[in-house]
Parts: sequence; C-alpha cells; structure tokens
Amino acid sequence: MTQENTQSFRCSNKPTWCPGCGDFGVLAGVERALVEYGRPPHEVAVVAGIGCSSRLPFFMNTYGFHSVHGRGLCVATGLKTARPDLTVIAVGGDGDALAIGGNHFFHTMRRNVDITYILMDNQIYGMTKGQAAPTSALGLQTKSTPHGNPDLPVDPTWVALSCGATYVAQALSTSPKQVCELVLGGLRHRGVAFINVMSPCVTFHPGVNKDTLKAASCELPEGHDVTSRRAALHALIDAEGRYPLGLIYQDPASVPFDERVDATLSSLEKQSRSVESLVASYS
Repeated sequence: MTQENTQSFRCSNKPTWCPGCGDFGVLAGVERALVEYGRPPHEVAVVAGIGCSSRLPFFMNTYGFHSVHGRGLCVATGLKTARPDLTVIAVGGDGDALAIGGNHFFHTMRRNVDITYILMDNQIYGMTKGQAAPTSALGLQTKSTPHGNPDLPVDPTWVALSCGATYVAQALSTSPKQVCELVLGGLRHRGVAFINVMSPCVTFHPGVNKDTLKAASCELPEGHDVTSRRAALHALIDAEGRYPLGLIYQDPASVPFDERVDATLSSLEKQSRSVESLVASYS
C-alpha cells in the first residue's frame, strides 16, 4: 500500500477536529480499508448525521451526505435500497447514534441493511461542548449533569448484538491498523456491519483519553467463536464493563435486507401469477 494510493480517498479539505481527537485515527483506518477494498471512490458513499464525528465525509474523496442529527442511518438505508450497487458507509457519534438516533439504530440492525456503520464513541457530546451522552459513565459530572450522571451507560456492542446485527466489532482509534482490518471485514460482510470505535475527546472529556481507554480494554477470550451470538454476548458479560477489542460476532449465513425484499417481491409475483392463472381457468 503506497502513500499515494492511501491519499486517493482523501480530498483537499483538511480535517477540522481538535488536536488529539481520536477521529483522526478513525479517518486513517477507514481510508486504508477502502484502499484495500479496491472499489473506486465514485462507487462509495459515506453518510453522516450531526456531530464532530459526522464531519468525516467532508474529508474523503467519495460521495458524501451530511444528514440531520440522528438520521444518518435512515439516509444510508434509503441510499442502499435505491442503489444496491454502491458501497455505503455510515458514520456517527454515540449521541447521534444512541440518543436521538436510537430508534433508527435499532431498526437498521434488525433489518440487516447491507451497510457498514462506524460509531465514534467518545462518551460525551463534543460538538456542543461537553454534555452527558448515552455512553457517559454513571456519576460523570458534565455541563448537563453537574451533580453526576444518573443514567447507566449504554454498551453499543451489546445493543447491536441484541438488535440482530450480523457483524459486530470494537476497536480503539489509537490503532488505525485494527480499525482498518475491522472496517475492511465489515465492507466485505453481506449485511449490516457495526464497528464501535472508542475515540476520545481530549478537549471536552479529558478524563477519558487513549491511556484510560487502553487500560479499560481487554482481549476477547482465547478460542472465542465469532460465529456464535451466544458466545459474543457472554464475552461482553464476562468483560464486566471493559471493552473487548476485535471481531466480536459475524453471522456466516447473513442474508441482507435487499435480498429478503427481493425474495418477498418474487414470492408475491408468483402468487399473483398463480391467482391470475386460476381466474383464467374458470373464465
């Protein structure tokens, strides 16, 4: 992989994230994955919601769509349904995905839409300068929770698995190589691929940085069966609040949403022809 080829997926817009933001590592990993994936930029679309992480399409030399807060997955689903020939990537943050966009997250996972969704999880609302987010720790003091966050944090990987996602993985933004490997696996997967990337916001959540995230992470159990949803759920339970890294689950028999829709329409068409034939036989 040459530097020249890697830059083919980056446009002339310079990233505007704060120095030290974990999203730089995500951008690098996504670019590397697309280069290795091999499709040309005009066959790739990146859809985002609203937030710091959702600026990512502006820095890439692909088709891009900046939607509204929490609705990136709706647009990505519509795009993939209308243009199944495109490779569709969706990106967002933990607030965008799991708060205002939580309902769409649920339905995208259960429908198994053939997109790759990358969530940049910084456990805070960064763009609005430091309010508690769905993944913020219990008791965390923020601008919106000065007496401590009263809510239990959401585990995005657990939610994705529980909702029926057929590819679930987790990485640290400080390891663009691992981000690349997991995103590439997601691009090659038939169905929805969810990659949660722990991406620290050093400006508005300095208590969570690359060192604390690394210390709070863990490896998956030795011999972990990635094809077993039960094993994946148990791995998350046994992690006891830590962040297992790597490919957590992949369904080898995954049937994407568009193929199920086509099968349903084909079945309806056959039924219609059968009814027409029956009517004709009595006429």
